[in-house]
Amino acid sequence: MHILVNKKIIVIPIVIIVAIILISFSSDETNGKKVNVFHVTLADSNLYVNGEFSQVLTLEKGEYFFRFVPNGSSPKILSITVVGENFGFDEDFELRNTLHQTGISEYFTWEYDGTHSFIIPESGEVEIIVNPNGNIMGSVSVDILEN
Repeated sequence: MHILVNKKIIVIPIVIIVAIILISFSSDETNGKKVNVFHVTLADSNLYVNGEFSQVLTLEKGEYFFRFVPNGSSPKILSITVVGENFGFDEDFELRNTLHQTGISEYFTWEYDGTHSFIIPESGEVEIIVNPNGNIMGSVSVDILEN
C-alpha cells in the first residue's frame, strides 16, 4: 500500500504537467506566433490532377507567409498560385542548395527562393494551386502561415 501511494504521488504531477503542455500547444492563443492555416506534403504522384495539386480554403483578411520543407529531390521550380474573387498571387519558387562544410563533414540544406508573403485584402475562399512543373515524384511540404 505504501509503495502504491508513492507511485501515485509521482505519476499524478507528471500527468498534470503533460496535460498542461498539450493544452498550451493546442490553445487558440497565438501570442504573436504565426498560425498554420494550410499544410500539404506532396510526396505521392496520386495527389496531383493533370500535374497540379489544388485545394480550396477560406482565409481571413491579413498577411500570410509560405513555409517549405524541401530536399534534394524536391521540384526545382515550384509554381504556386493563390487566387480568390478579389485576389491573385502567382510565384515560381526556385530550389536553391547551400553547401555546409564542417571539419568532419559536408552537407546541403535546401530552400525555395521567391516572394514568400502575400496579403489577403478581404476574407473569403481562395484556391491554392501547386505546380511542380513535371516533377511529381519529388517531395516537398508546403505550409501557409497567418501572421
